[in-house]
Amino acid sequence: MFETFGFEEITARQLAIALGLALGLAFGALAEITRFCVRRGLVGPAADRRPALGVWLMALATAIIGTQAALTSGVISFDAHRFLAPDLPWLAIVAGGLIFGAGMVLTQGCVSRLTVLSGTGNLRALTVLLVFAFVAHATLKGVLAPVRTTLGAVTVPLGDSVSLAALPGGAPLWAGVIALGALATAWRSGARPLHLGLAALLGLLVPAAWVGTGFVLFDEFEPIAMESLSFTSPAAETLFWSVASTSIPAGFGVGLLGGVMAGALVLSLIAGRFHWQSFESPRQTGRYMAGAALMGIGGVLAGGCTVGAGLSGIPTLSVAALLALIAIIGGALVMNALLGAGARNVSGAQQGMQPAQ
Repeated sequence: MFETFGFEEITARQLAIALGLALGLAFGALAEITRFCVRRGLVGPAADRRPALGVWLMALATAIIGTQAALTSGVISFDAHRFLAPDLPWLAIVAGGLIFGAGMVLTQGCVSRLTVLSGTGNLRALTVLLVFAFVAHATLKGVLAPVRTTLGAVTVPLGDSVSLAALPGGAPLWAGVIALGALATAWRSGARPLHLGLAALLGLLVPAAWVGTGFVLFDEFEPIAMESLSFTSPAAETLFWSVASTSIPAGFGVGLLGGVMAGALVLSLIAGRFHWQSFESPRQTGRYMAGAALMGIGGVLAGGCTVGAGLSGIPTLSVAALLALIAIIGGALVMNALLGAGARNVSGAQQGMQPAQ
């Protein structure tokens, strides 16, 4: 398809960087305004949970509708995509999802949110992002790769049941059920209409990426990966490219990550929300570093983060993506409960040590 657009002086890979940059700019700006983050919708302050979850679900609904429309029209196909691999590495996905969810609670933000915050002057988020990228790359291709391959070898054959589309009713039914459920929940969430509208636009970036990389830039002579919004692989790719750019070419992920930071930077400056922030104590630093490492390992094992496996993966109706998102949510809820119990125990012990009045 790429050849038919008449591009002669630029390759599909180079255009993929530009596409990633454009989508990243839009994502960064929209996510900065709406404070887009699934963690806040799960374990954030009680008053923020329903509106935050509503924003995330609104984006998911439009991502599903747009992706399935492109799939039904024949513009794209997920036949050979990793989300629909016939053998499900269930142990890696479940373990990775639980680990990732726990990590994002420790860092008080999913990777997409931390990437946005990095562009607004938050040095905590930037440090977490660097550690996350390092550990993710070590899990993909470095010293932690044996963990990935060992857990990934434990699979269950799904055959034709790799997608919800294989269930009675097919893709239209199940895509409709999930999308309508997400829309209904978002509408009743109490989120501001403006934020819901912007979240809907954010969700449409998912099918735009699928169509862009899988159709517009499809090149038989120089194929590029069909991908959409994600942060685990792009973070590792950007780290590797930044230290070895003369031998490692940039791709869609590098453009996406840079665009997200730039988009968030521009919007935060315009709105007057840019301000420098850093760690408050060594204890907080250790907590964030631990969370970053957990997310780096977990994101690779699970096959993506809340955006890669969730916002981009669920619209494919992949069983693997659905399992990953459920595990991430479970890990976040468990870690939040453990932190709450620990805080109550510490508070009780301090009260018990107070002198008698």
